[in-house]
Amino acid sequence: MSTPLLSVQDLTKHFAVSKGFLRGTSHVKAVDGVSFTLEKGSTLGLVGESGCGKSTTGRLLMRLLQPTSGRILLDGADVSTLRGGDLQDFRRRVQMVFQNPASSLNPRQSVGAAIAAPLQAQGIVPKEGMKNRVASLMDRVGLRPEHYNRFPHEFSGGQKQRVGIARALALEPDVVICDEPVSALDVSVQAQVINLLQDIQSDTGISYVFIAHDLSVVKHFADEVAVMYLGKIMEQGPSAEVFGTPRHPYTQSLLSSVPSPDPTADRSRRIRLTGDLPHPSNPPSGCVFRTRCPIFAGLDDEQRAMCTDLIPTGAVACHHPGDAANLVARLGSGAQTPEERTVHADS
Repeated sequence: MSTPLLSVQDLTKHFAVSKGFLRGTSHVKAVDGVSFTLEKGSTLGLVGESGCGKSTTGRLLMRLLQPTSGRILLDGADVSTLRGGDLQDFRRRVQMVFQNPASSLNPRQSVGAAIAAPLQAQGIVPKEGMKNRVASLMDRVGLRPEHYNRFPHEFSGGQKQRVGIARALALEPDVVICDEPVSALDVSVQAQVINLLQDIQSDTGISYVFIAHDLSVVKHFADEVAVMYLGKIMEQGPSAEVFGTPRHPYTQSLLSSVPSPDPTADRSRRIRLTGDLPHPSNPPSGCVFRTRCPIFAGLDDEQRAMCTDLIPTGAVACHHPGDAANLVARLGSGAQTPEERTVHADS
């Protein structure tokens, strides 16, 4: 079996938070034991609601944050502890496109200088000259090379994001981490940027970790999908399987919340989660989703004890995926009552 381009093993990031004078500190478990692989030329989608840890995961992969524990392997080599020159070499192979195109660019720096910055930081002098290299990158992402000396405020949101993509491509990396790159853009511009990323992948064989909360975008773009909740991965697998036959109740609830273009669609079949999201400094024991799970209330005492005491593992982090599948079947037949569709929070 070939070595994956990128492999993440039990990755963890805990942030220490002061509880106040003489009360010590607590730890926010932003990422808590995440594992996945990324093959060359493929796209992994990381999805989940706000606060689930997906953006923190992206920053850990880029080594903008130091992991608390776990391993990040690039071509089989552990990069989770790299520092200095070794870390700089690593960043020639892994780059990032940030969520907000305006805040990720220096307003006092021309877009040409912004795109050239990674080359200058790595001490790379292109054979064709820096300006020609930047002009080529601008043309590749659909920007006019003659706008080299313009500043970010002279560009639209979509154009700024194209600048960010060109900057990420400057070093010809193997992996680009896209942290919600289209969430701040209009829908029509989102499609243009997604098509651009796909064209680049087709031409270069680059790999993406695509972080998003828009499931329709991820379904269209990603080969593999990992669904995160409260710092953990609830379900992962090929995109067609996760979106076509979701097995985890959290994945099912996310997919049922996607708006339908059909105004006559039966909205009563949606899975409505109730209760507050637990704080990541004090997650529930066992299955972290159990306090909002739509099947937990219907389990017998032995099954509920399993959810409370044991942490589920595997491609589907659920002790009772069969019951979750039955939930979808009941929703599809319309046989479930409104009370069954509503989650009953239980500590």
